[in-house]
Amino acid sequence: MPTPAPQPADQQPVIRNISDTALWAAVFRAWESQRPDALFRDPYAESLAGERGARIARELKFGTRHTWSWIARTYVVDQMIDAQIAAGAGMVVNLAAGLDTRPYRMALPASLRWIEIDLPAILDYKEEHLAAERPVCSLERLPLDLSDRGARREMFDELGRRANRALILCEGLMVYFSREQAAALADDLAGPSSFRTWILDLASPALLALMKKRMGALLEAAGAPLEFGPEEGPEFFVPHGWKPVRVQSLLHVAARVKRLPLWMRPFGLFPDRFPPGGKRPWGGACLLSRE
Repeated sequence: MPTPAPQPADQQPVIRNISDTALWAAVFRAWESQRPDALFRDPYAESLAGERGARIARELKFGTRHTWSWIARTYVVDQMIDAQIAAGAGMVVNLAAGLDTRPYRMALPASLRWIEIDLPAILDYKEEHLAAERPVCSLERLPLDLSDRGARREMFDELGRRANRALILCEGLMVYFSREQAAALADDLAGPSSFRTWILDLASPALLALMKKRMGALLEAAGAPLEFGPEEGPEFFVPHGWKPVRVQSLLHVAARVKRLPLWMRPFGLFPDRFPPGGKRPWGGACLLSRE
């Protein structure tokens, strides 16, 4: 039987797999970087996003309508990383790193060890596009399927032995986990004694339901269903050894840095904290600690 001809790019699904969401995120960083008053500048984002990333942004209108949330997340996570490095973190372990370029674009100490963990294909793509660039700190890329719990435990143990104080970063990852998977990851990250702090972003059940309604079918077809929006909010992680020490609503961050569109500004009057029971759409960046 002859091999079917590959589909033209414009006939392929908008999102083919979970790695394509990294292209999508890069588009929003590129847009922010083009502003004269940019909150951050990522000179690599446009090239990394490519035409496929631009197509995803064009076709998934819900994400584009809420560009402010992507920008606010990047901005506040940058701030959290800076603060943790200033507090003594000597290693950053970026899980599902995607096309994040912080080791190239941020003012990081040369002594910092930055570890990127993701699927081999996305790391290869990134390596190819950034081959001519030099990171500002020590950078290591480790291919791993994070769904392989045994392999990730081994990697976490190894990295834990190499670090005195490590910061874990999960940006844009947790929403694709089930409750059981999120709990298991939290347990595994609590294993190495040097893993001290953890930055992640979180959605309330109401926001999760809204995202599912607007774009859930496309993501599910790509094998990346939206699943995790705990009613407990950041407190979900407390029984697993992680205490919330800083939680910021992306809506409030966007309002503060003047990225919230006019039609959204009345929503900025909502409380910053996670809503009781998660009954109101809420998305935020969380800093968890084991101390």
